[in-house]
Amino acid sequence: MTLRLRNLGWFWVISAFATGLVSASLWFASARAWNQFLTQSFVAGFTVYEDLRTGMAPAAPLSITPLSPADAVLADTGEFQQLPGSSGRRFLTNLSILTDSSAPLNGRELTLAILSDRLVYPVSDIVSRSDQTGPEKMGNLTRLLATYCSEPILIAQFGRGPWYRVDGTGIWGCGAAPTDLRLPAILLGIVALAVLLTSVGNVSDTFTRFAHALRDRRRRGGPDSYDADGPTELRDIVSAVNAHLDAERALLEQRATVLSGVSHDLGTPATRVRLRAALIVDDELREKLEADVDQMTGMIESVLTYTRSELSVEEPRQISLTSLVESVVDDYQDMDLPVTLQNVDPVAVEGAPSVFMSRRGHGTLLETRRMLVTGRPISLKRALTNLIDNALKYGRHAEVQLETDAHTATITVEDKGNDLSVHEIEALMAPFQRGSNTGSSDGFGLGLTIAATVADQHGGGLHFEAGDQGLRARLTITRQ
Repeated sequence: MTLRLRNLGWFWVISAFATGLVSASLWFASARAWNQFLTQSFVAGFTVYEDLRTGMAPAAPLSITPLSPADAVLADTGEFQQLPGSSGRRFLTNLSILTDSSAPLNGRELTLAILSDRLVYPVSDIVSRSDQTGPEKMGNLTRLLATYCSEPILIAQFGRGPWYRVDGTGIWGCGAAPTDLRLPAILLGIVALAVLLTSVGNVSDTFTRFAHALRDRRRRGGPDSYDADGPTELRDIVSAVNAHLDAERALLEQRATVLSGVSHDLGTPATRVRLRAALIVDDELREKLEADVDQMTGMIESVLTYTRSELSVEEPRQISLTSLVESVVDDYQDMDLPVTLQNVDPVAVEGAPSVFMSRRGHGTLLETRRMLVTGRPISLKRALTNLIDNALKYGRHAEVQLETDAHTATITVEDKGNDLSVHEIEALMAPFQRGSNTGSSDGFGLGLTIAATVADQHGGGLHFEAGDQGLRARLTITRQ
């Protein structure tokens, strides 16, 4: 079942809201349980203080038991870690809590020794504040014990009274602490966010991939029809594009079929006219008739060539642009036509410094002449041929040069002695536009049009600029 973008949007919004609500609930529930745990430990400190002061037995799970005489001797000498049941609790924290001076006590301080299996507690802030009462300081101490996950045992002496062992791990110990759900809440939010972002990115990528495929269709080619997985809107777009491509392809094929039919149908009467013209005694009249027939058939063939270039039936492939340009120039030179290819200077590279040499090394790239591009070789050859022919018609000489960078390759064709301006030659790029020497040169005004179409099919363009001796045509294509 394919969902629409609107439904997916609602799903993403509701999922994000629900996940945020669950994460926030877990966070605040954990924080509330933790605060309750700390408050319970704080209250337990009051109870411990009063029970030690009055000698009353505490309620479970608190346990306050007096030490035996032998253990009391160890406590008096400070050997708390030698007391029975203290094995494993090697961290000792000593502190004294001053009591209220108005109370009828046998002494004025509560001496405490905290035995822990994990750490020495930072109790300096608790005992140094003079604005707190004894019970408050004891409550803050037990609250501090609850803050750290440990299993402490308290050895306490109120004034000069007996020593007591206080065990409140059931209240402030690690086992009594509530489960901390804040980390799971954060992880839940992160996982949900990652899933939502991945889902949004996947849907967005389906549109992006289809857009890239359409953008590169003219340059790289593509299938007759596209198929895309994604939301309903994307499928509708793909279906509409496929319908448009089918209609455009059918229209171009119909145009080519009509022109081919016209060319074929004109072949028979053109042959008859040519045969009948051969019977004309007047040489001048016969030559004029034969020239008209040749012009008519040549015009049809030119239109067919332009239509085939629009169809782009040739599949792109990786080719050496250097070899293609050299072969075209060699063909013209074999016919003794003034066409030259300017050599490309090798790219010089500078080596890295070395610990063995004080100077940097230099070298050249051996394969810089081999410019690889992805293109249609027949179309590119036709475009280059048209540019060279145009340069020979208007400038009597053509100099070809090849330039490249990481992304584009440019074929430059410069003539010599062209009387046309850049604006005038660019106007000739329109179909069936010819220059001022129409009567003295062949052609039907489609050469530059075909060259511009080929450049556009390869992701580039055709531009003209003023050269050193004439006009310079620059046919730029994308390499990849």
